[in-house]
Amino acid sequence: MGVRGLGRYLVTHPQHVPVVVGAAWALRRPRWWRHWPPLPTPGRDYWHFRITTAYGTSGAPTPRDVVVASRWSRSVRGTR
Repeated sequence: MGVRGLGRYLVTHPQHVPVVVGAAWALRRPRWWRHWPPLPTPGRDYWHFRITTAYGTSGAPTPRDVVVASRWSRSVRGTR
């Protein structure tokens, strides 16, 4: 699954957008505005580490996996 797959999923399940956006915001790299393009995304090495430890070298998260992980992240951060 890539960004497009997740985007398609979120278009058809808009109730999950706030949860996924909140989790993405929590994963942004420090001083993200100083890196090009200036988007609040996780660093490439960090993201590679997270995906590899969760899915191995050939796996990728499904949109459902992203939503479940985002909900878990939200509950751990203690926000509603």
